[in-house]
Amino acid sequence: MNYKLLMNFALETGEIMLENGAETFRVEDTISRILKSSNCQTAEAFVTPTGIFATLDHSDIDCLTYVRRIKKRTINLSKIAGANHISRGFCNGDLSLEAAMYAIEQEKKQADYPSYLRVIATGLSTAFFALVFGGNSIDFFASLMVGVIFAILEIILLYTGTSKFFIDLTGGFLAGLIPYFLIHIIGYPCNYDLVVISSIMPMVPGVAITNGIRDSLHGELISGVARIADAFIIAISIAVGVGFALLILI
Repeated sequence: MNYKLLMNFALETGEIMLENGAETFRVEDTISRILKSSNCQTAEAFVTPTGIFATLDHSDIDCLTYVRRIKKRTINLSKIAGANHISRGFCNGDLSLEAAMYAIEQEKKQADYPSYLRVIATGLSTAFFALVFGGNSIDFFASLMVGVIFAILEIILLYTGTSKFFIDLTGGFLAGLIPYFLIHIIGYPCNYDLVVISSIMPMVPGVAITNGIRDSLHGELISGVARIADAFIIAISIAVGVGFALLILI
């Protein structure tokens, strides 16, 4: 068996899953299963939200220890499902190592969701949150406008390499600024509080909090605490953005 290729396949699979929002314990389990298919005496993996550490050792090979740094984190369940499907196919013997490596490379090259779809999804989710919170059609369209503007700005900021903290800070600021502009400048009779709450909902780090709790329950204490802390930092940045808008407007 080509042990280096096996290690690269395991790391590529883990990287795709971790970058796109998979739980740490799930990534670690996937990498371990791939490495243990080699029947080596030592096949270990240790995963944190920002890095993957893997070791493969046997009596007839030199010890292999790889480190993979994770710098990008987003949510894309489609890529997680694709990587998980490929890894299971390899572990079940349905795919050879070479075929599995080719498949995971193709999965990695797949583009994220198109920009227009992200704008539409963010706008509609924001708008329908307004209805969930008891708003009317006026609040629906006001929230839709805020969601679309934020989504477009987020895509631009991500393209320029802006940090997630600043993006969420800007999003919170827009959520507080745009409804005020609609009401007091244009005269659009929407409910300010309801539109603000609806507008920040797509930014709320619900997945990060859920993954942090699940990691903690599975004994991944470092990853669990790190994910929960990251979620609270995002929540604080959103609150600061809205608070700053209120401070300069009211």
